[in-house]
Amino acid sequence: MPIDATLPYDDSNIFARILRGELPCQKVYEDEHALAFHDINPQAPLHILVIPKAAYVSWDDFSERGSAEEIAGFVRAVGKVARDQGLVAPGYRLLANVGFDSHQEVPHLHVHIFAGRPLGPMLAR
Repeated sequence: MPIDATLPYDDSNIFARILRGELPCQKVYEDEHALAFHDINPQAPLHILVIPKAAYVSWDDFSERGSAEEIAGFVRAVGKVARDQGLVAPGYRLLANVGFDSHQEVPHLHVHIFAGRPLGPMLAR
């Protein structure tokens, strides 16, 4: 069910629980600012989620409250995962959902990396 991205951070969300080690994940990458892991319900042959380690609900929340170091570290982590997975060629798609209309399901900022096949148009028509 989509969430309201204007609500305060809920530390019981699934990604917060993964970060605390309460739930397992199939880790792809980790550093001081980010964690990347395979999605448990992949929507493409390769579907990786990248999340910041700090408590941010959405991209706008992160861009407003995150430190320059956190923001740079997170963006670099997304690029590193794509490079390390060999996705630069033939290509990949990044997606960050925010709020109801985009169907954000977890109230923790996350970027989806999709790859492994031609992904079609950007939005369903």
